[in-house]
Amino acid sequence: MSALPHLDNATARKLYLKAHALTESPAGPCTRNALSQLIHRLGFVQVDSINTVARAHHMILWSRKTAYRPDDLKALLEHDRALWEHWTHDASILPTQVFPYWRQRFERDADRLRGNWARWFRDGYEDQFERILTRIQADGPVTSSDVGEGEPRGKGGWWDWHPSKTALEWLWRTGQLAISGRNGFQKVYDLTERVIPAQHLSHPPLDNAAVTEWACASAMSQLGFATMAELQAYWNAVRADEVKDWAREAIRSGRIIEVEATNADGKPKICLALPDILDAKPPGISGNRLRIISPFDPAFRDRKRTEGLFGFHYRIEVFVPEPKRQFGYYVFPILERDRLIARIDVKAFRDESVLRIKALWPEVLCTWTPARQIELEAELHRLAAFAGCDKVEFTDGWLRLPQTAA
Repeated sequence: MSALPHLDNATARKLYLKAHALTESPAGPCTRNALSQLIHRLGFVQVDSINTVARAHHMILWSRKTAYRPDDLKALLEHDRALWEHWTHDASILPTQVFPYWRQRFERDADRLRGNWARWFRDGYEDQFERILTRIQADGPVTSSDVGEGEPRGKGGWWDWHPSKTALEWLWRTGQLAISGRNGFQKVYDLTERVIPAQHLSHPPLDNAAVTEWACASAMSQLGFATMAELQAYWNAVRADEVKDWAREAIRSGRIIEVEATNADGKPKICLALPDILDAKPPGISGNRLRIISPFDPAFRDRKRTEGLFGFHYRIEVFVPEPKRQFGYYVFPILERDRLIARIDVKAFRDESVLRIKALWPEVLCTWTPARQIELEAELHRLAAFAGCDKVEFTDGWLRLPQTAA
């Protein structure tokens, strides 16, 4: 038997959800300042274009604060400049304070992407760098629609960008341009010095040790407990060997400890944690309110961790041919207190002002009771209002009960 300090599965789930702002009630006001604090607490909010109900970043914030309004996020990004957009594991909204830690990432991405992009994209995008920077310097921000006159246009997939669009993305990924706003969902690119506030732009350069310390220590705080691989993946800002070296020193100095966290299947997993995790009381979770969760939610985007901690196997089936899908095109997990109990295929038909439920699949060990149905309908009506719909409709055969439900 392991001599390491132990976290049982129920405690581990609750501590993890607390770190991701999913234990307190989502009711109540959501001021712009409270929204900024929430995003700081989460670390980042992933951006995604799929809009079956609302885009991922809006769903992530709404599931924690149902009074959230997208205009407040837009103001924080485009007016206050308290937030900015860049790349973690994917395109994300981040606090602007982290910008100085991204300078190393800009350099690493330039080296790492150069070979890949030469294979993936059409030739000629590097020839556009200077022309695009000169144009933006003289004429102001641009979108991808504003550049590339006369260039062959693809069908819209990232793999078929025209050279000037590829150049814009390269200049963004390597820090020479920044996203100053969006027209709908289309990025507006400007010079980085016009977007990032001066106090962050002029921050003295940080060495590799400082970036590694920040990336690991902040990820440790955000995750509550984690393996070294999970720490590395959180920001995806430093290498695995750098995380390993940081963890070794942090354990030696007593800044972190090793603990044994029990997975949903009863198997232990060795994790790193802050020493005070054992003193923390498992947070209470009031009520039985259900939450419909974005597939890109920062708490659940790590599918392996979600399956281990919650016993919930989830895969996005957007790119799976429809006849081969197990569930649906874009299916949302449902959180009840500290458990993922079901998934739902729901879509907003705004032209009809209706939120339509195609299917709901409870987990095998979840009995779909009348009380859960009441909670589901309440949450769906809240979601319908957020998506700009007046009605909620269930299609025939929507409830897909597992054959072995308890």
